[in-house]
Amino acid sequence: MSLQNDLSLKVIAAVKELYQVELPTVEFQPTRKDFEGDITVVVFPMLRHIKGNPVQIGTQIGDYLQEHVDEVAKCNVVQGFLNVVIEDGYYLDFFNNIKDVKNYGYAEAGSKDAVMVEYSSPNTNKPLHLGHIRNNLLGYSVAEILKASGKKVYKTQIINDRGIHICKSMLAWQQFGDGETPESSGLKGDHLVGKYYVAFDKAYKEQIAGLVADGMAKDQAEKEAPILLEAQEMLRKWEAGDAEVVSLWKKMNAWVYAGFDTTYKNLGVDFDQLYYESDTYLLGRDVVKDGLEKGVFFKKEDGSVWIDLTDEGLDEKIVLRSDGTAVYMTQDIGTAIQRVTDFPDINGMVYTVGNEQDYHFKVLFLILKKLGYAWAEQLYHLSYGMVDLPSGKMKSREGTVVDADDLITNMEETAEAISAELGKLEGYSEEEKQQLYRTIGLGALKYYILKVDPKKRILFNPEESVDFQGNTGPFIQYTYARIQSILRKANFDVSTALDMTFSLHEKEKELLKGIQQFPETVQLAAENFSPALIANYTYDLVKEFNSFYQQVSILGEPDETKKQFRVQLSQKVGEVIQSAFRLLGIDVPERM
Repeated sequence: MSLQNDLSLKVIAAVKELYQVELPTVEFQPTRKDFEGDITVVVFPMLRHIKGNPVQIGTQIGDYLQEHVDEVAKCNVVQGFLNVVIEDGYYLDFFNNIKDVKNYGYAEAGSKDAVMVEYSSPNTNKPLHLGHIRNNLLGYSVAEILKASGKKVYKTQIINDRGIHICKSMLAWQQFGDGETPESSGLKGDHLVGKYYVAFDKAYKEQIAGLVADGMAKDQAEKEAPILLEAQEMLRKWEAGDAEVVSLWKKMNAWVYAGFDTTYKNLGVDFDQLYYESDTYLLGRDVVKDGLEKGVFFKKEDGSVWIDLTDEGLDEKIVLRSDGTAVYMTQDIGTAIQRVTDFPDINGMVYTVGNEQDYHFKVLFLILKKLGYAWAEQLYHLSYGMVDLPSGKMKSREGTVVDADDLITNMEETAEAISAELGKLEGYSEEEKQQLYRTIGLGALKYYILKVDPKKRILFNPEESVDFQGNTGPFIQYTYARIQSILRKANFDVSTALDMTFSLHEKEKELLKGIQQFPETVQLAAENFSPALIANYTYDLVKEFNSFYQQVSILGEPDETKKQFRVQLSQKVGEVIQSAFRLLGIDVPERM
């Protein structure tokens, strides 16, 4: 049980004994820096249940705590705030109990129910871009945080590998590609296919301009441009199983998947299960028919099938067209059900999708609940805002969106430029330098994106993210490397058991409080699906360590026991930084 939980029970017991009142909850906050204390009980909310002067009430509760709780050294009351000073022995006992615990802060995997986290889910007609980077980093991190909180997790994506947009790339390659391949061109497969998607768009616009010049109305020209009609015909052939079209589709998709795999590897994300829209696009139609019989859906005169969600403050939503074909909603209903069929232990899903789809997921979750699926109560849309770059910071390969591979390369180059400027890499081999630039650059990118609440839009500045000062990935990585340097210089066995009977420096106590918060932060981040809570916790811990490092002698401490304790404490801070950053998908360097 945590100190706060233990104190909460004691405060409730105190109020019952002193005032014969059952207090429902106790409100705590960290003690302000200008007052003595480790944790503060806020008395004002108690006035709803107890009549009296808050200072007097706080004093009486404080006296009770000092008498009945061994860990409480003394108390002081400032207005309606009861500041509680905790004995050093409590923190030293805590440290003794956790200093050798591997993966401290992570819960044991105990949940029988699994959660499936979906992220990435790209189209196979172009490379991954900046928006996909935020999506992948968020989805991967939330999956890792859920695992650390004790959940069983499956990571998945549904790859949008069919439809008119895929046929556009295929047709353009047929017409303009002259047999070009990733091998012959030297391009990653996803970039090559994206090049022909752009080529289609260019040819399409030229044909529209030609038709308009010949006197056709623009809206008609947009529908009747020959290259679009050919793409539509290709889609019909694909849906009919035409051997030649399907063969081309498989070949070009294979190029894209190879390209995606390289980007995922460079970004440090992975998946347990892949779903493909070409397999799932027919799912859901039978479910709609069953729902129609149960009265969940209704049919309109033209034969289309709808659901009425006006009672829930939404509107009517189509789930089957009049010709019996599915809409995206139908597929998503069917895919969700299929996933639970494939993995029967799933009792919840997290969808990492941009905030432009907020309404879609409200409707999807409501429909699945109305269809009677118990797991539909545990569905969550991890909605996120867009990522923007300061204009002119970097150009994308296609000139319209920022390519993920370009951004990763740009981050490594930015890290190299700033590291060279700081001149901290004497004695590194060229290979070690390149690995470090990669670690710093990717760490900067991931931290800058993940430290922000997912719902907020981000203006991503590559140079700012690689700053070695402030709330950045490199600042935290540098502190970790500093701790490893201390451990290398320590001339004793760091695992030595110590006689923990000495008094603590204020800065040591603050660090121990910070370490103590890590398990709770992991659980809170899991409950809120928020990597930002982990990121900002780590920054606060690192700030506290740097304050300790500057004000307290570690290796220069003359008392051998205190010196060894401070090295062990530094080591544990390093372990917590590494564990926290692992949840964000960020590596930490041993030196930098």
